[in-house]
Parts: sequence; C-alpha cells; structure tokens
Amino acid sequence: HVQLVESGGGSVQAGESLRLSCAVSGYLLSNSDYLLAWFRQAPGKEREGVAAIDSDGRTDYVASVKGRFTISRDNAKNTLYLQMNSLKPEDTGMYYCASDGWWLLPEYNYWGQGTQVTVS
Repeated sequence: HVQLVESGGGSVQAGESLRLSCAVSGYLLSNSDYLLAWFRQAPGKEREGVAAIDSDGRTDYVASVKGRFTISRDNAKNTLYLQMNSLKPEDTGMYYCASDGWWLLPEYNYWGQGTQVTVS
C-alpha cells in the first residue's frame, strides 16, 4: 500500500524560502524506477506539474520555477523534497507529491494529501 505524506507548507513573505518534504511508504525509492514529482494547484486553476525527478536523479521543472526551486530525493530516508527559494505570491497553492507517472504530466498513480503554501 503506497502512501505519500507531505509536510513543510506554511505562510511566508515574498522572497522567503520553504522546504517541502514527502515521506514515501509502501515501497523503497532505492528499488524503484518510479518517477517522483511535485504538483501544485491554485484556487480556480488546474493542477500543474512543478518539478520531477527520476531514479537516476535527472530533473525537470516548469519554466516559472527554474532557478528558484530544487527537487531532490533521499533514498536512505525514502523521502522526496522540494526546496523553494525566492518565493512569489504566484507560487501560492496546494502542493502535492506524486509517484509513478511521467515527468510533469498529471497522470500519476499515487498522490499525497497536499500541503498548503501561501506567499504574500
């Protein structure tokens, strides 16, 4: 039974940083080829892919966060991270981690419950 649990969201001022974590259970990241990704959804908008990482550490980002966000994974802790720097009000939304999909496309099989990020 795969479970993803996000944490680390909060309310910050523009220009500040947050680090999101996603604890994965039900399988070992070190033994899997599943891609991992972060998505976000702002009120009234569709969910969009923010960043993704494969088992070899290759990454992809949506253009609006390149140079500000960094996705990473710690296989020893079975955890996915999203370091978000220089946050902007337009980064506000519910952030979800996802497993077993294809890069920034939304058809992932496993999803967390989300963590709220508010930038003012």
